Amino acid sequence: MDRVIVVGGGLAGVRSVEALRAKGYEGGLTLVSAEPHRPYDRPPLSKAVLLGDADDTTVDADWDALRCELRLGERATGLELASAGGGTLRTTAGELPFDGLVIATGAAPITLPGDGPQHVLRTIDDARRLRERLRAGARIAIVGAGWIGAEVATAAAAKGCAVTVVEAADAPLAGAVGARIGAHTAPWYAQAGVRLLTGVEVAAVEHGGLALADGGRIEADEVVVGVGVRPETGWLAGSGVEVDGGVLVDESMRTSAPGVVAVGDCAAWWSRRYGRRMLVEHWDTALHAPEVAAAALLGQDAVYDAVPYFWSEQFGRMVQYAGHHRAAERLIYRGDPAADPRWAACWVTGDRLEAIVTVDRPRDLVQARRIIAAGSPVDVDALGDPAVPLRKAMIS
Repeated sequence: MDRVIVVGGGLAGVRSVEALRAKGYEGGLTLVSAEPHRPYDRPPLSKAVLLGDADDTTVDADWDALRCELRLGERATGLELASAGGGTLRTTAGELPFDGLVIATGAAPITLPGDGPQHVLRTIDDARRLRERLRAGARIAIVGAGWIGAEVATAAAAKGCAVTVVEAADAPLAGAVGARIGAHTAPWYAQAGVRLLTGVEVAAVEHGGLALADGGRIEADEVVVGVGVRPETGWLAGSGVEVDGGVLVDESMRTSAPGVVAVGDCAAWWSRRYGRRMLVEHWDTALHAPEVAAAALLGQDAVYDAVPYFWSEQFGRMVQYAGHHRAAERLIYRGDPAADPRWAACWVTGDRLEAIVTVDRPRDLVQARRIIAAGSPVDVDALGDPAVPLRKAMIS
């Protein structure tokens, strides 16, 4: 293998470049990114960058030492695979031949119907534009009370804006952790001076605000849409790389095409642990999966089967989640969310811990993540006692 191209300039793309070199790849290496900026970290965009505490989140990578050509501001437009392996990447700047390919094109924010201006938050340019509009007294309408919506609301409220958050579900974070857990976060909005409307659907973004499905309207100076993302896979149409929601990859991050792997927010990977495909659009996956993808591309044995993990900083709280709770049998609280500022909730099946969400309980998160990864049985009664460290709930 003499020529490898990494398509995508996010964290997954950077880590793929680093992993390839660390594993001994000495051939030509090119990173193609649609953005004009050097690769940067995205989590701070909705936090430090919006608040004005940071303006540059560039990833600390030594591109000279990595011997990687950066082709910034070039977007992938198509892919032609050769029958014997390798192929040609088509970009807005021309065609690039390759022997190996890493697909790391990430995801694009979903936008809403309507002819009014709407902000999304995916790039550093998005964050800088929105930051300029978060002025004291500005009316900010945020559609979606998921992770991004809550973080944008946090920043906007801190800037003195008049913030309204509109959520179609019955509670914040319903899609991520379920309405039962999400309901415990609803009071945080009022405490921060944010108006939260749940069970309300938006029909369109109009000039000057939102048109609601029930005929109502919310006036706003700026509208921010945070209702999710879709993997950037349109450029793969007709290429032969299998796509279904995301790029379909096996447990080693290999696609259906030889010599092509995929990582990050665009990759739907097969998990041995859960017996299903996982599409985890969070930083931790972008950080660690490229190690496995690089190994697979170089013909080495490796499997990615991590316990999903993500976090959010909202309204002065650190919210963390690990695991996968969809099929869990029971939910057990550690602390009372209505009375305790620091609490957690555990999803269990039998004597197995499936997932955990924590609010300002970082030790619980760390210990639970290890228990879930090991598949260790636990004393379910001990899980419900917040005074008992989770590690001591394991049954030896």
